[in-house]
Amino acid sequence: MRNLKRALSLTLASVMLLGMMVLGTSAAAAYPDVTDEHNVEAIGVLQAVGVMSGSNNGNFNPDSKISRIEMAIVMANLLDLDVNYFQGQNTFSDVPDWASGYVNACAAHGIVSGVGGGRFGTGNVT
Repeated sequence: MRNLKRALSLTLASVMLLGMMVLGTSAAAAYPDVTDEHNVEAIGVLQAVGVMSGSNNGNFNPDSKISRIEMAIVMANLLDLDVNYFQGQNTFSDVPDWASGYVNACAAHGIVSGVGGGRFGTGNVT
């Protein structure tokens, strides 16, 4: 677990450094809800490297809270986990089918766990 935390810290630090090196990006143009008040460069980097992509309605929702399912998706993308292998193997009753590959890949690698009773817990990350 300690090595996993170190690897995650290193990966997140690398993504942040990439965000500082970006001079210009089209994140503000790509997402109508991203303004100059938000960290436009970091959002552009997260989009460019495929870690975060925004919502189905075309917004990035920079001021919204992130759910446990969304965080599992971000972590699976960040660590480049094979989510296709885990698609359809939904071990949690409260995870929708479209997210099962991401959540189960993270659970199999010890990144996340459920809250008990066969549930993942879909609340917000605290």
